[in-house]
Amino acid sequence: MQSRQKIGWISAAAVVVANMIGTGVFTTLGLQLEHLSNGWTIMLLWAIGGLAAWFGALTYAEIGSRLPSSGGEYHFLSRIYHPLLGYLSGWVSLTVGFAASIALAAMAIGNYLSSFMGWSGKGVAIASILLISAVHSVSIRQSSVFQNGLTLLKLCLIMAMIAAGFLLPAGAHEHNWSDSWTNEIFHPAFAISLVYVGYAFSGWNAAVYITGEIDDPRRNLPKALLSGALLVCLLFLLVQWMFLRQAPLELMRGKVEVAQVVAEVMFGSTGGKLVSLIIAALLVASISAMIWVGPRVTRAMAEEHRIWHFFAQDNRWNIPVRAIWLQTAISLFLVLTSSFEQVLLYSGFVLQLFTTITVFGLFILRRRQPAQEGVYLSPGYPWVQLAFLAFSGWMLIYLLIDKPFESLLGLLNLFFGAMSYLWNAYRFPKAETKGEADSSATPESYKTIVPTSSSTES
Repeated sequence: MQSRQKIGWISAAAVVVANMIGTGVFTTLGLQLEHLSNGWTIMLLWAIGGLAAWFGALTYAEIGSRLPSSGGEYHFLSRIYHPLLGYLSGWVSLTVGFAASIALAAMAIGNYLSSFMGWSGKGVAIASILLISAVHSVSIRQSSVFQNGLTLLKLCLIMAMIAAGFLLPAGAHEHNWSDSWTNEIFHPAFAISLVYVGYAFSGWNAAVYITGEIDDPRRNLPKALLSGALLVCLLFLLVQWMFLRQAPLELMRGKVEVAQVVAEVMFGSTGGKLVSLIIAALLVASISAMIWVGPRVTRAMAEEHRIWHFFAQDNRWNIPVRAIWLQTAISLFLVLTSSFEQVLLYSGFVLQLFTTITVFGLFILRRRQPAQEGVYLSPGYPWVQLAFLAFSGWMLIYLLIDKPFESLLGLLNLFFGAMSYLWNAYRFPKAETKGEADSSATPESYKTIVPTSSSTES
């Protein structure tokens, strides 16, 4: 078997960028404007969301540097807390986290293209998932080239939209830029809008899922996380400012297709169709990043838990092909049944819960494991982490109060995950997993030997 190919920090950052730039940045402004009207309030929402994503990236950069292996929260939580907690994180990622997001993005592509090309939206969604899954089933180098190309296209398209919005004359309307924002930030709608913004910024942690495929992860993982998150945060702020500059609130308020509304104001009906095509292209890159990242969580679970062992099989280029096509099958099922909307709602609670638990885990790691030479240390510790926990904890409490049914469904999903974990322990009582062996390990055992790169990109 060939030695594992490695990617550089640019390819890893491309995964972060592609995961973050999705439908959220182009759709949630209209929902925020339903109860908010001050321009400074809107910009503050996005600044807070970007700051939270940046703080999260700083924390994950240190955790990933200390525990450099693929799998993301599954790997982190198994080593910091207990294999059961890591398993539940992987279970959520497998059942709804990545698969549902892929299905949603694919169906959005179908909707955008079918609106003016007359194609079957569901057919386009299925074809998109199958084709992109096939691309990522070959080799790391092919995945890297494909993802870098799509991400470069995505960045060019979004920057072209921003440039057009600022070069063209501002729309013939006036927004409220007074000091009334000081009152709006205490309105319940501000809290609701922060949840929307948090969704738009999700994906800042994407590179940690493929840590094992990054060359020199202790150096390159922090660069990938921080550069990718910072770039996207700046772009998101510019996009929202451009939207406010070009279109009146009345046209955008309550609309999901904000980008199309703004484009029609700027360029007419033809511009709306062009934006539909652009957003479809942007979503292809998002699907690609999730298809690349998600199966690494499944493979990490499959390597350590016998009931999933079938999906640990790699091809000769060390690609988790079976895990890729398991995720693909789940995504296709969701597309065909169109029953994943509520799944996305309740998964939001548990996904945010695991991110919060992971960030708190840095406090445990610092006490348990002294920093080794070359390990990245988060600037601003512990205040950065405390700020993130405060923001995330507030979101969890709000979701639990405002969306109790969906939140409790998310916890029910965790119950079924726990049952499968116990079944694995019952079915294979003598098969001690790697996670169980590591969970009580001494700090010295956290040292991970990273294979020498056979193919590295800068």
